[in-house]
Amino acid sequence: MNGPGTYRNPVLNADWSDPDVVRVGDDFYLTASSFGRAPGLPLLHSRNLVDWTLAGHALDRLEPAETFARPRHDRGVWAPSLRHHADRFWIFWGDPDQGIFQVNAPQITGPWTRPHLVKEGKGLIDPCPLWDAESGEAYLVHAWAKSRSGVKNRLTGHRMRPDGTGLLDEGTVIVDADRIPGWFTLEGPKLYRHDGWFWILAPAGGVETGWQGAFRSRGFFGPYEERVVLEQKDTDVNGPHQGGWVRTAAGEDWFLHFQQRGAYGRVVHLQPMRWDTPDGWPVIGDEGAPVTEHRRPALPPGPPAAPATDDDFPGGRFGPQWSWTANPQDRWTLPHGADGLRLACVPSADAHDPRALPNVLTQRLPGAPATVEVELRLDSGVPGARAGLAVLGDAFCWIGLQRGADGGTYLVHRFGEAVAPAERDAAHARPAPAGRARLRVEIGPHARCRFHYDTGNGFRPSGQVFAATPWRWVGALLGLFAVAPAGAPAAGTAEFTRFRVGAAPPRRQRGTP
Repeated sequence: MNGPGTYRNPVLNADWSDPDVVRVGDDFYLTASSFGRAPGLPLLHSRNLVDWTLAGHALDRLEPAETFARPRHDRGVWAPSLRHHADRFWIFWGDPDQGIFQVNAPQITGPWTRPHLVKEGKGLIDPCPLWDAESGEAYLVHAWAKSRSGVKNRLTGHRMRPDGTGLLDEGTVIVDADRIPGWFTLEGPKLYRHDGWFWILAPAGGVETGWQGAFRSRGFFGPYEERVVLEQKDTDVNGPHQGGWVRTAAGEDWFLHFQQRGAYGRVVHLQPMRWDTPDGWPVIGDEGAPVTEHRRPALPPGPPAAPATDDDFPGGRFGPQWSWTANPQDRWTLPHGADGLRLACVPSADAHDPRALPNVLTQRLPGAPATVEVELRLDSGVPGARAGLAVLGDAFCWIGLQRGADGGTYLVHRFGEAVAPAERDAAHARPAPAGRARLRVEIGPHARCRFHYDTGNGFRPSGQVFAATPWRWVGALLGLFAVAPAGAPAAGTAEFTRFRVGAAPPRRQRGTP
């Protein structure tokens, strides 16, 4: 538990990858990577930097639409930067296969412009703009993905058009970390102007083992000097990585960054920050080490808050915590006048592998032990039609209902290993005579998942424990889906109701039933 007037990290205990933050008046806003999910570019709001709520998304669909008509779990929106300039919000991000994009809006709630391609190119990632009030110039810095460009460990700077629509030069390498002893995988730059210097806050050393660096120069194009300003030291926070600096209206400085936690993804920590050193370099955390618990910012505390997880799906609509695994189609959901999410059992040749389905509605895996429950009714007479609750990553496991060849409905529990192209039974199928079931996943320490079902006689465990796994860059996801075999006509629907994420049940003692 937190002490009075303190907070405890992480402040966002789920996969809010590559966060960036900005203050506008008394409000703080944060965005994060969304990769191949839609809607993308989540927008979070806080008044105190500790308690955050999800306000919506800046990106309805990924472009080009045909590229993201199927899952691209580790592509799409990488490491966005969020800024406020000329009375507009701006988000720049890199798509490693296409280039640097931006969207902008007069308010955080929109309307957001369609994605504009600022610079085309392979491997251009982690862009960050700066509108320099001192000179009137606009700049942009970005990193490189070696998998696409053959280049990494360097930062490239450009002069930018003031309207953010394009770059004015071919770019100059302003930091080459190959020339800095011991530095590798320099990425994720965030660009600022402070105390007469250009500052770049950027991590290096890899997401699980690295550190947070700071670079400064009197001129944008360098030369830059560097310093490590945050590293693990003797804490449990491995590789404190990539984030953003923000100053409150009262002049307090804070830094939000992520920590890679396997299946839980990249959770977000809040660190105190100060600039009062004799040499002018920032100090982050406890003299450069991440803090676990700390005095809260001198801001109105407000009631405890966190991004929503529960959903009753009023009118058949889902909340902003959900995203599809690809660009959505209208036919996937059926609006109606009551509570409950009605998903069409979409015919697909990938019905045997939910990792390949575009019509999976997902949200982030909780970063702490939790119990996830949902009620399901399958309304399809098509043999092989199925729907369920899944834990998705490189490996997957799901539990749900399936229509049998004999016309009956069965409770099924299936899984797929990371290297497996299709699913296998995790438990024997069981009759579900009413075509209904309550489904539960108990997520324990180390993201170990125990599945349960209730078809009318109370909850019972099913199968073996499943250890959730991340995708390549993305934490594991909770998913709801409905699907039918390829070629099935009029495949029917599945209705999900009362989705809940609660505390984990007490751990059972050995020898107790």
